[in-house]
Amino acid sequence: MTEQLILVDARNRPIGTADKREVHRAGLRHRAFSIFLVDDGGRLLLQRRQVSKYHSGGLWSNSCCGHPRSGERTIDAARRRLAEELGATTKLRYGFQARYRATFPNGLKENEIVSVYFGAVPEGIMPNPDEVASVVRCSLAQLEQDVRRQPAGYSFWLTYYLQHHRRALADGVRVLVKRGPGRPANVKA
Repeated sequence: MTEQLILVDARNRPIGTADKREVHRAGLRHRAFSIFLVDDGGRLLLQRRQVSKYHSGGLWSNSCCGHPRSGERTIDAARRRLAEELGATTKLRYGFQARYRATFPNGLKENEIVSVYFGAVPEGIMPNPDEVASVVRCSLAQLEQDVRRQPAGYSFWLTYYLQHHRRALADGVRVLVKRGPGRPANVKA
């Protein structure tokens, strides 16, 4: 069975569903989410997408991303994908909404309205090897510096967030760090 994505109008209201690959081939507007996990030191957990993924395989990206299914709340989809990709659960907090369109050299197109969430890096992360090649932690400043040096190594959406939502990213990190110590910082990769 193919994965069906939620097509939306300009106000993010559902208008139908379509096959995930067809959505990305045709550039149809659809609903998505991204998650940034943050450790006690304010470092972001990034994942390198498995090379075999049909979209942006082998690129570094935020902690987790995906699409809600028909009838599924976006926050519930974010929790589901976090478990599927990183074998993890954590409380998620809404950060901001992003909208972007892009066409990639391989012909795929993005046209997304994205809900971006933040959460603490939980203990016991177990990345799914079918989804995630590796994980790393870095500060927002380190990430920005590396993206400037090697932009082709990062997913479009991650660089978009850095360019257009930098302040919201910094605020999301700051809120989690202010919650104080006691959140585990170990990653098992």
